[in-house]
Amino acid sequence: MVSLKQIKYALAIQKHLHFRNAAEECAVSQSALSTALSEMERVLGFVIFERDNKKVLVTPIGEQFLSKAKAIQLQVDDLMSLTQSRGAVLSHPMTVGIIPTICPYILPKVLPALSTQYPDFQFNVVEEQSAQLIDMLRDGELDAAILALPYKIDGLLTFEFWKEDLFWISHREMISHKSDVVTAKELESKGLMLLKDGHCLKDQALSACRIGSDKAQSLSATSLSTLIQLVIGKVGTTLIPEMALEQLVATNPDLVAKRLAEPGPHRRIAFVVRPNYPNLHNVEALMDLFKKQLAKAAEH
Repeated sequence: MVSLKQIKYALAIQKHLHFRNAAEECAVSQSALSTALSEMERVLGFVIFERDNKKVLVTPIGEQFLSKAKAIQLQVDDLMSLTQSRGAVLSHPMTVGIIPTICPYILPKVLPALSTQYPDFQFNVVEEQSAQLIDMLRDGELDAAILALPYKIDGLLTFEFWKEDLFWISHREMISHKSDVVTAKELESKGLMLLKDGHCLKDQALSACRIGSDKAQSLSATSLSTLIQLVIGKVGTTLIPEMALEQLVATNPDLVAKRLAEPGPHRRIAFVVRPNYPNLHNVEALMDLFKKQLAKAAEH
């Protein structure tokens, strides 16, 4: 009989492809982990991992087994969460993934209130791009994720809690008109710089402007802060979401922000969870707090 402990060990080995690192994650000795795996492989009648002194490989039949094992582990984790759902709101730890174009701009607005209202709540944050967060969410590594929509999230539930527009950012010396807004057509001639492929904000910006990617420079920038520094250096202009204005633009007198004139909202922000996630009341509590704090910040 295969035990849940053995499944846990096997999934840790798959994650690290390294027995010592897997043992450290599981808080057991490497020999105990190896013995448990060997016993499981004996019971199953096939080898899950090929291993030598240099590397660990997953066998084809091992891939099939681990896929099913991961689904079992996820169901067990959700089952154990049922006991947490009976407790007070936000009384148990949560791990939430947030994309880089939201994380550094939303957390300063909500964490002080979260700490005040729920001082014992353990709120763990993972910052990654949307695709990685979706994979982690499906695998049970996250309780929820905060993404910018639209984004393909088949089979998952979304709870929208905020909407915002994009703003065009330029150096003051590069401004050629005095309007408070800028149209997508005007952007095509203004050296528009966007994040590299893989960041959903780039796709949302291109969609809002209805322009092709060939009209914007990527420069392989991985953060909005990098793009802003390039704008300060008069390399070009960029688009950023409204929630980032305070941190990235308001403190620099050389920068000018103009609202993108295309119909909005240009992106919608939502919590994303698995359909069978048992602690939706905790997600709803977080969502309500986030919404209130964002609204309060928008008033100032």
